[in-house]
Amino acid sequence: MNRALLIAGPTASGKSAVALKLAKCFGATIVNADSMQVYRDLRVLTARPSGTEEREAAHRLYGEIDGAENFSVGLWLARARAILAETRGDAPLIFVGGTGLYFRALTQGLSDVPSVPEAVRANVRAEAEGVAAPSLHARLAERDPLTAARLSPSDRQRVLRALEVLAATGRPLAEFQGGPAAPALAAGKWAGLFLAPERAVLDARIEARFAAMLGEGALDEVAALMRRGLDPALPVMRAHGAPQLMAHLRGQLSLKAAAELAVRDTRRYAKRQFTWARHQMPDFAWVAPEAAEAAGARALS
Repeated sequence: MNRALLIAGPTASGKSAVALKLAKCFGATIVNADSMQVYRDLRVLTARPSGTEEREAAHRLYGEIDGAENFSVGLWLARARAILAETRGDAPLIFVGGTGLYFRALTQGLSDVPSVPEAVRANVRAEAEGVAAPSLHARLAERDPLTAARLSPSDRQRVLRALEVLAATGRPLAEFQGGPAAPALAAGKWAGLFLAPERAVLDARIEARFAAMLGEGALDEVAALMRRGLDPALPVMRAHGAPQLMAHLRGQLSLKAAAELAVRDTRRYAKRQFTWARHQMPDFAWVAPEAAEAAGARALS
């Protein structure tokens, strides 16, 4: 039996439904591998499994992290390793999500970047308050040109991360990004599926799902998140659809325009997920969503 089944795919491809059916059949635990579904603030907008679905099978790493935390791939991997250790020899695990970097870290390892003390992170964030991303990038280039050369001047989150590591260690982030540590799941211990729907079908599903999210309270979720006054650079503030709905709540966009922009950006993200999978996930078998349950069952049998 494979130690784990990994189910990846673009947003709205039906990954969670396949994972739940397989988990109920094999008594497996479902582990979230989506960087937005880890946060508790946006259940509807991130299409997190419902409370009913979570009661039908064991779920881990869903809604466990507060939106005020900058939850990185390294932190996710540490929790995934702990779950693997807890369940060794028991029923299989099903890792499911759309964050390709999580799957790569799980199966190929991750560079050993040190953790940043919260006080250091808060100080760096305070100094960056109100400073445009290109200006932060220029600041990084003065102190750490090697890492700055690898980052886009518009990538505020990664630039801040590099500044935090530099402040905490006195060393460039690039120095820590050498060879990866041993993977949590070794080759031969897992099987991977990438759900690949037809693009026209996926585009329609993305539009329909966002309309359903609005009907289920996504706007109220975003309003509650705005009231928290969190740092706009935090990952949760950039969940798909959140920036557009925030603009609507600030009176900058009509709801119709916000929804159209959110759908457009989500479709573009889905396209990038396909591209990532082609180049970064060579050991995943591509399957049509309607064939995924049978393929997963074969992998777990």
